[in-house]
Amino acid sequence: MRSNKKCIATGVAAGIAGTLLLGAIVGITVVYTGAYNVAATEDHQPLVRWALDTTMKSSVADGASSIKPPAQFSAKTVSEGGSAYQAMCQHCHGAPGVEKSEWARGMLPQPPHLPDVVPEWKANEVFWLVKHGVRMSAMPAFGPTHNDDEIWAITAFVMQLPGMTAQKYAEFGKNDSAVAPH
Repeated sequence: MRSNKKCIATGVAAGIAGTLLLGAIVGITVVYTGAYNVAATEDHQPLVRWALDTTMKSSVADGASSIKPPAQFSAKTVSEGGSAYQAMCQHCHGAPGVEKSEWARGMLPQPPHLPDVVPEWKANEVFWLVKHGVRMSAMPAFGPTHNDDEIWAITAFVMQLPGMTAQKYAEFGKNDSAVAPH
C-alpha cells in the first residue's frame, strides 16, 4: 500500500515538474525568438488583452480602496482641473469636441476617450490612475510632479466629462490666470 502511495506521489511530483519545465521552455522560446509580436500596430491576442485589462482594473480597485475622495468638489477645483486636463490629458484622451492628437491614435493600448469611460470608474480610482499611472500603457504617473490637491482637481474635472458639451469644455482655462502652467 505504501508503495502505491509513493508511486502516485512521485508521479504527481514528476508531472508538476514536467509541466513547469515545459512552461519555462515555451516562455524562453517566446522571449528569445521574437515569436510574440510587440508592434503597436496590432492589438494583443484576445486572451492577453483580457488578462491585461482585468489585471489593470483589479490593481486600480485594490490600490484605490483606501482612498477617500472629498465629499464634493468646488467649482474652482473643477476649473483648475479643467485647465490641467487641457494641458496634460486631452492630447491622449481627447475631450468633448476635441479628438485625440494624431500621435496618440497610434498608441497601443489606445488611451480611452474619457468622456465615454469615466462612468466605469469611481473618483478614488481616477485619482489613483492619475497619481500612479499605468505601466506599459504610456499613462504617466503625475504623483511625482503634482501634489494631491492638483490630482484631485484633475479627478474632479474628469468626473464631469460625461455629458459635457464641446462648448462647455472650451470654456475651461479661459480667464484662469490663477492656474499654474503645466
